[in-house]
Amino acid sequence: MSRFLSPRFAALKQYVPGEQPQNRSFIKLNTNESPYPPSPEVVAAICRGEVEKLRLYSDPQCRVLRQTLAAHYGVEPENVIVGNGSDEILSFIFMAFCDSERGVAFPDISYGFYPVYADLYGLDRREIPLREDFSLCAEDYCGINRTIVFANPNAPTGLAISPDEVERIVKSNPDNVVAVDEAYVDFGGESCVSLTKTYDNLLVVQTFSKSRSLAGARLGYAIGSDELIADLERLRNSTNPYNVNRLTLIAGQRAVESQSYYYENCAKTAQTRDKTAESLRALGFSCTDSKANFIFAEHSKLSGIELYSGLRERGILVRHFNKPRIDNHVRITVGTSEQMEALVAAIKEML
Repeated sequence: MSRFLSPRFAALKQYVPGEQPQNRSFIKLNTNESPYPPSPEVVAAICRGEVEKLRLYSDPQCRVLRQTLAAHYGVEPENVIVGNGSDEILSFIFMAFCDSERGVAFPDISYGFYPVYADLYGLDRREIPLREDFSLCAEDYCGINRTIVFANPNAPTGLAISPDEVERIVKSNPDNVVAVDEAYVDFGGESCVSLTKTYDNLLVVQTFSKSRSLAGARLGYAIGSDELIADLERLRNSTNPYNVNRLTLIAGQRAVESQSYYYENCAKTAQTRDKTAESLRALGFSCTDSKANFIFAEHSKLSGIELYSGLRERGILVRHFNKPRIDNHVRITVGTSEQMEALVAAIKEML
C-alpha cells in the first residue's frame, strides 16, 4: 500500500477471484464457467467487419441489447440496464440504494463481493446467518428496514428459495430495495423477473457469464421498475457511459436470440451435476441439493483444503473457501461429462 492511497481504503479486503493459472493446463472446475462454447450465432456475429468498427464508441444506451432482453422477458427497455458483468450492476446497487441512513443486509455465506462492496462504500452491513443446513430463511429478512441483496440460487451452496418466499421478503420491505442475484437461475432455479411488474422495490440481476457462455465478454443486466433502472442509469452515466464494448453488445444480442442453444446446454449441465453428485455421495460425500452449475460438497475423511490440494496436484481445480462453517467444503463447477468422470476418478484415487 502506497502513502498516496486514501486512508478510507487502507483496511479494505479485496475480492479474491478463482485462480486462473496461465502456466499449466488444468481441468478448470473452480470458477463456474460454462464448459460449452457460445452459440454458433454469437461466433458468426463477431466478424471482421464488426472488429473494424472498434474504432467507434459503443452505443452508450445499449439500445438494441436492451430491446432484445426486454422482448425476451416481456418487459420494456426502460426496465432493463446493462453492465460490464453483473458485478458492475451489483456495485451500482450498493452505491445507489445504501448510505449512512440505510444499511445493507445479505447472507453470511454467499457471494464474496457483497461484503467487499459494503466496505468499499462504507456501509453498515448485517450478515444474516444461513440455517444449519445452509438454507436461507425468508423470515429472517422480513421487515428489517435495510437494502437486501442475496443470490438465488445461492453461492457457494447452490440452494434456492421459491418466488413465493422472495415475494414475502419484498412485500415486507416496501420502502427498501430488494436485489435478487440470479446468476445461476438457469440451471434449476425459478426466476423472479415476473415479480418486478408488481413490486417497484425489486431488482433482479442476471449475467451472461454462466448459462450463456460469455464469462470473458463481461456482460450482465438487471430488470426492475423504470424508476429503479433510472436510478442505476444515473450512476452508470456518471461513471462510465460506454461501459459495454461493441463486440460484447453484439454477442449478448445474438446469445439472447439463440436461447434454445443455451437451454439445451443448461439441461446437460444439470443432468451432469446430478449424476456427479450421486457418484460423490456413493463415495461418502455430503452434497447440498444444488440448483446451480456447481456442487457444494464435503467428506468426513478429507478436509476442504486436502480435497483442493489433492485435486490440484492431479490437474483439477476446484474452489476452497477458508471461511467459518464452510472450510471443509469445496465448490465444484460442473464441466463436461468427461471432466466430471476425471474428477470422480481422481477423488477415488485420493480416498
